[in-house]
Amino acid sequence: MLKTLKRLLDPNERQVKKYFQIADQIDGMEDSIASLSDDELRGKTAEFKERLSKGESLDDLLPEAFAVTREASKRVLGMRHFRVQLVGGMVLHNGDIAEMRTGEGKTLVSTLPAYLNALTGKGVHIVTVNDYLARRDKEWMGQIFEFLGLTVGLNVPFMSPEEKRAAYQADITYGTNNEFGFDYLRDNMVAYQEQLTQKELHFAIVDEVDSILIDEARTPLIISGQANKATDLYYTADRVVSRLKAEEDYSLDVKTKQIALTDEGVKKVENALKIDNLYDMKNITLNHHVLQALKAHVTMHRDQDYVVDAEHGVVIVDEFTGRLMHGRRYSDGLHQAIEAKENIQVQHESMTLATVTLQNYFRLYEKLSGMTGTAKTEEEEFRRIYNMDVVIVPTNQPMIRQDMSDVLYKTVKEKFQAVIEQIEQLHSVGRPVLVGTVSIENSEKLSLLLKRKGIPHQVLNAKNHEKEAEIISAAGQYGAVTIATNMAGRGTDIMLGEKVADLGGLHVIGTERHESRRIDNQLRGRAGRQGDPGSTQFYLSFEDDLMRRFVPDRMKSMISRAMGDGEPLEGNIFTRSIANAQKQVENNNFDARRWVLQYDDVLNQQREIIYKQRRQVLTSEKMDDVVLPMIKAEIERIVEVHTSGSDEEEWELEAIQDYMEGNVIPEGRIDEDDLEEMDPDQLKEYLYEAAKTYYEERRVELGEERMNEFSKVVVLRTVDRKWMDHIDAMEQLRQGIHLRAYGQDNPLRSYQFEGFAMFEAMVQEIQEEVVKYVMKAVVQEEETLTREDVATNVTPISGGDTGEERPKVVPLRRSDKVGRNDPCPCGSGKKYKNCHYKK
Repeated sequence: MLKTLKRLLDPNERQVKKYFQIADQIDGMEDSIASLSDDELRGKTAEFKERLSKGESLDDLLPEAFAVTREASKRVLGMRHFRVQLVGGMVLHNGDIAEMRTGEGKTLVSTLPAYLNALTGKGVHIVTVNDYLARRDKEWMGQIFEFLGLTVGLNVPFMSPEEKRAAYQADITYGTNNEFGFDYLRDNMVAYQEQLTQKELHFAIVDEVDSILIDEARTPLIISGQANKATDLYYTADRVVSRLKAEEDYSLDVKTKQIALTDEGVKKVENALKIDNLYDMKNITLNHHVLQALKAHVTMHRDQDYVVDAEHGVVIVDEFTGRLMHGRRYSDGLHQAIEAKENIQVQHESMTLATVTLQNYFRLYEKLSGMTGTAKTEEEEFRRIYNMDVVIVPTNQPMIRQDMSDVLYKTVKEKFQAVIEQIEQLHSVGRPVLVGTVSIENSEKLSLLLKRKGIPHQVLNAKNHEKEAEIISAAGQYGAVTIATNMAGRGTDIMLGEKVADLGGLHVIGTERHESRRIDNQLRGRAGRQGDPGSTQFYLSFEDDLMRRFVPDRMKSMISRAMGDGEPLEGNIFTRSIANAQKQVENNNFDARRWVLQYDDVLNQQREIIYKQRRQVLTSEKMDDVVLPMIKAEIERIVEVHTSGSDEEEWELEAIQDYMEGNVIPEGRIDEDDLEEMDPDQLKEYLYEAAKTYYEERRVELGEERMNEFSKVVVLRTVDRKWMDHIDAMEQLRQGIHLRAYGQDNPLRSYQFEGFAMFEAMVQEIQEEVVKYVMKAVVQEEETLTREDVATNVTPISGGDTGEERPKVVPLRRSDKVGRNDPCPCGSGKKYKNCHYKK
């Protein structure tokens, strides 16, 4: 009775029930749709588009469009969507997250809402976690769309702008989250409208949505240029830090991974660097390098946090997936500190040219949806940040996988020994085993132990990820033993071989609990797909990172006393403590992501304004609509500044005249005596009319086309340069804003207030510079106007140095004529207007 009542009150159950009613309609159409010829079925696409143009909605078309997609899939791929897959497709079309168990065919599910929404002609982006899956799904599922008359594109790294443009023009585009985000940034750095690649951001379906929008959300996408900073200090700091001793010279907070020098350590550093006070303001750069070097030595571990590659140097390992993140670099000099630690060539630090978080990029889409096997634990975050609900879709077949209790050992050595014994036992009867590890180092340690036992096996980690799909797809075969880091082949099904089901299916062993329950659930989800048998079990030790950091010492001591050497503890005694520790970490990570987003929202609002203005410049056929409002705003500002007092005697009319003649119009166009007869509003109107008149003269002098191109060059150069400087200034503000808390200020509020003031100042500087150059710069007849040297015309890579110097902004040529406010050429020291200037 109670279970029935809960089901009736469960909003997930009610929503799924509604979707199943629509699935009944789709099933009812199956025979009539199946009776259509290929040409008739293909013709449905044109029919749907026509019905949309006549006022029908996508929801009206959904049942029939889903039925058409299912029939096309049957004919092209021999795959028929199950009823639960139809439900998953409806969840995605509704802009929510479909939580579907591993093996339920999420890739096929995405074809349903993708086809339906592509009918609008606005484009659909299907987002995957890596290039391999993007290519595979485009070639595989793309056949359905092409059969139905739609175009399919692929967006992966290292494509030419022309190839990318073609990919985005397609009805449906497959690609990775990073590539979509970087293309958005690149599009807002181009010099010509023809160089734009993306269309409007209409509808995105994000595969493995928890990995992309949660795990990777705190890492901003950054396009960088090279900053001219010396690299010697990194080697110096590394030599100093390498001599320091733990506890004696520095302390480490294991939970927060915060590191600090002790008084003894400070003295040693000061002696080694031959300075009096490490914390003196003049030594702030040295202090920063020492702390980053210390962090590189103590908290960053080779083959866990990064690998050293002969070709690429230090390469970051994604902590959630175990994949290598080529092109990404740690910020704030940490990457260079690691390079110095590993005694390889230190690359120059980078400067940010453009940046956006994945959170803010994906919130730009008109409609966003996602699918994964594990999202319910993060439902609050999805709802609050992305406005998406998580809908749990039932499995097609009942889940019969057995999830066994965790097993706890005192030491890592004892734990690994038990894991090897379990693998040996299962391998002897031919049952396949998949072992999940949290680091490359542990995967290789287990591999070595298995080699000593003579057990053949495959290792899947960031060092051999090229064979990922091949290795993981074979993990369910008779006698297979596979060791994998957290990547565990997400997106690739593990099919059971012959006889394996009779042996109990795939057995999954977790060698450590992850900070997030989702990652553990993802590993468990590799077994028991589509009603297959299977089992899972985690092996833990008190020396595991999560246990050390979050399980109280008192509890560890109490449990340890109840255990003998080499004896495991199995059951639920400590399971609650681990679950509570994981919840604590998840809450901390959610708070951190929300904090990052709150700060980035400040910059994001400014980014949208700048990018909107930049796009307006690129697409304008006449620059009057851009330049004239700037001239007007600048004149109004100058008049207001110099007529702020109520007493007209205090108005600085000469200063207004000097500004206008120095920056906007030629000398002699206005007379100070005329200005004295006007109030501020009349002044603004009079000066703006004078400026407009001269602007028209400039247009006639240069020619319409030349004036237009000249104005675009000026605006783009100015906006790009000022925006880059502003990004850097905002980052500097953000780095130190937390100190405001000591003064009882709210750091976020201070950041918002000061960031807004800085943005207003930047906009004013842009206006002032654009007006001055457009109105006063002299363009030589032989000078060719191009935008090729616009500061943003850089080939960017993700989060790292481009290897190129920051492009220089070439100054426009000015007239040699002496201005009224310039020093007089006679050498008197007076202004020209007060000396030899003749009216």
